[in-house]
Amino acid sequence: MPSFISILEFLGTFAFAISGIRLASGKQIDWFGAYIIGLITAIGGGTLRDLLLDLTPFWMTNSIYFSTTAFALLATLLFKERIFKLGEALFLFDAIGLGLFTVVGITKSVDAGLPVWVSITMGTITGTVGGVLRDVLLNEVPALFKRDIYAVACIAGGLIYFLCQYLAFPSAVVETITAVSVILLRLIAVRFHLHLPVLKNNYTGEPDEKL
Repeated sequence: MPSFISILEFLGTFAFAISGIRLASGKQIDWFGAYIIGLITAIGGGTLRDLLLDLTPFWMTNSIYFSTTAFALLATLLFKERIFKLGEALFLFDAIGLGLFTVVGITKSVDAGLPVWVSITMGTITGTVGGVLRDVLLNEVPALFKRDIYAVACIAGGLIYFLCQYLAFPSAVVETITAVSVILLRLIAVRFHLHLPVLKNNYTGEPDEKL
């Protein structure tokens, strides 16, 4: 039987693949191109995490991630009328993938014996980098670089993870609470237009020609 974290990883793969395929649908990309975008969205963050941890990238040892992405493409094609009509579909699947993959990144880092701050960093990388690659490939401004609460939700989720762990909650409960927390933080931030301050350049003078 697959472990609970494996189930979260597969669900996250499906959710992120859907978000990538959904965004690709508006870019005049063929089915294979949409599959590649979905796959990169799903495995991008975990690949960078494993490379930083000096591990074999997870998708090289299990083909199920390719199959899951194919299933996501099939589901999108079969139910495209419903999915494409939902204006918030991309955002919802992205939020779900963000929460689930944050948990996967943190848990794998903890299992590797890494300290708290590294584990939270790896959780954030796992949750966000796939979406960054997706947006860059499709010529969109990555959500990570906008003022929206995105990576901050992953960091907050990481803190919640270790708080729950400190309180000696069962591992499945810790992982579930963390994933739900990240998803809710993302949803609440967008719903109520919460965001970080924007870095502005208030300098209005002429540039120094000597520089």
